[in-house]
Amino acid sequence: MKNAIICAALAAFGMTAYHADADACSRILYQGQDSLYVVGRSLDWKTPIPTNLYVYPRGIHKLGSNLPGAVEWTSKYGAVYAVGYDGGVTEGMNEKGLVVNGLFCKGTVYDNAETAKRPPMSMAMFVAWLLDNNATVEEVKGVLHEHNFSLTGATFDEGTVSALHWGVTDATGKSIIFEFDHGVINIYDMGDYRAMTNDPNWPSMTAIIDYWNKKGGQNTLPGTVSSPDRAVRANYFAHHVEATADADLGVSIARSILVNSCVPYTYLIQGEPNVSSTQWRSYADIRDKRYYFDIVTNPGYYYIDLSELDLRKGAKILKLDTGAETQMVGNANKYLKKHPGFTPMY
Repeated sequence: MKNAIICAALAAFGMTAYHADADACSRILYQGQDSLYVVGRSLDWKTPIPTNLYVYPRGIHKLGSNLPGAVEWTSKYGAVYAVGYDGGVTEGMNEKGLVVNGLFCKGTVYDNAETAKRPPMSMAMFVAWLLDNNATVEEVKGVLHEHNFSLTGATFDEGTVSALHWGVTDATGKSIIFEFDHGVINIYDMGDYRAMTNDPNWPSMTAIIDYWNKKGGQNTLPGTVSSPDRAVRANYFAHHVEATADADLGVSIARSILVNSCVPYTYLIQGEPNVSSTQWRSYADIRDKRYYFDIVTNPGYYYIDLSELDLRKGAKILKLDTGAETQMVGNANKYLKKHPGFTPMY
């Protein structure tokens, strides 16, 4: 009875609570046939976040921060990054099919007195570090359990703190979510859940999803743009679509699921100036190593095909300027230009 009351209360929160906070991202996992997995993600924010795509080859030495004693590494894998403000990696996919996406999560506290003494790692490079050095979810779990870093980040958009949690999926479809709670990293296997959004934390979110699953989504689904409602809808539809082996169709299905849980562009509520709306969406076809980018104001969407690119040590860094190239559809590899690399906003 106590658990039922808690679940009902959480569900009520999901139905009624819409805050003016600018955090409304969504992440879904589409499971097809013949090892086809597509990770879809929306980036929602109250003001524009210019985001360009970069392809980094293997064998590049990088620093996690400009502070003394920072984490440093040489990349084992090539990867495509989505880089916000040309200064911080928000998500990406590496050549092994590992996908990492960061979504806002209020209440996140990265450090405590003990972890703050560890080697510095900037939020601008954290996702790159994970993608550069790991091929599987199990490997990511290993470095998170070691937790040999102190995570910090610059503010942006007039003082906004980057409070995030992350979803990680590998080529087998195995997925985890990890969250920071005052310096403690909590890692959750996603199991058969196929969607995550922002708040509340993952254990509370799954309780809300479970409640609505018991109600029966065919006849009753929550419909607001609140974080729990979007997660419930996305999770339900991700379980009730065709499983195909066709990559083009699979990405299209994933796109339709994700759009259903997005916030309409320019959506406004009177008296709430910080309402977020979806700016762009991405779709990572893990099997075929294609990373799709879908800016909502563009006429079409396009992809970077990592399998066709030179990712060997010594190869050039490449950039796709998404603001300059707005008419792309399909394979966008030809629009990639040689570049020295982005400058991290440590």
